[in-house]
Amino acid sequence: MLKRLKLGRAGTTEIAINGLDVPLVLRRNARARRFSLQVSEARRSAVLTVPAYSSLADAQQFLSRHMDWLRERLDGLCDPVPFADGAVIPLRGLAHRLNFVGPVRRRGVVWIEDSDEARIAPVWPDGLTDADDVLPLLNVAGEGEHAPRRLLDWLKRQAHDDLKLRVDIHAKRLGLSPKRISVRDQNTRWGSCSSTGTLSFSWRLILAPPFVLDYLAAHEVAHLEEMNHGPQFWALVARTMPRQGEARDWLHEHGSHLHAFGADGAPPLDQED
Repeated sequence: MLKRLKLGRAGTTEIAINGLDVPLVLRRNARARRFSLQVSEARRSAVLTVPAYSSLADAQQFLSRHMDWLRERLDGLCDPVPFADGAVIPLRGLAHRLNFVGPVRRRGVVWIEDSDEARIAPVWPDGLTDADDVLPLLNVAGEGEHAPRRLLDWLKRQAHDDLKLRVDIHAKRLGLSPKRISVRDQNTRWGSCSSTGTLSFSWRLILAPPFVLDYLAAHEVAHLEEMNHGPQFWALVARTMPRQGEARDWLHEHGSHLHAFGADGAPPLDQED
């Protein structure tokens, strides 16, 4: 069933699984006491964590017992939507069509172009729009091979600007002071708060409706006071973000879909979850 393909970071091996279209990342962990199988929505792959002393045969037996569960989870993944010319992606919850315009001279690398015919179309809850719909254009200048990276850099800047604004508002309301804001491609958490006061967020929040990004900003600001999820923490969040319940429900239902955008189906092996 298992065939080794290539090595990644220390303790990480990529495996081909007969009958499945995605790779499995086998990760040896000296602290692991048992096998653990997960599906990474962000990396669009399966991740099998095994104790350091286990053999490949042990891993194969464990995987065989859980193959039906794995297939079911993988079948539930959303199809990837690469950043490609003509693709439809959400921006602040609204559908935009990517338009790679080539090397043109203009102030700014990415800009939004609207028209009288363009339709304002929320991506959720109804899903992406039909291919023929006239949508606002998200124009990206530069050579085609560089356009996806330029778009990603722009989206990260947009996310940082929106998050900084909302973090500043929530911090002022709660009398708290974050040290720094970081925007990254976090795979397993939408946000985090370090013991030093640095707030980190996933850039993909810029794809979601604004109230979802606002909730994550409030959530991590509250962690500056309460580094837990106890009653006092949730009371802080409620003080500054009344729509927290709605945002949490949205993330539970739609959050995994955000990982499909910008994905190409070929996750890098050396990326940590």
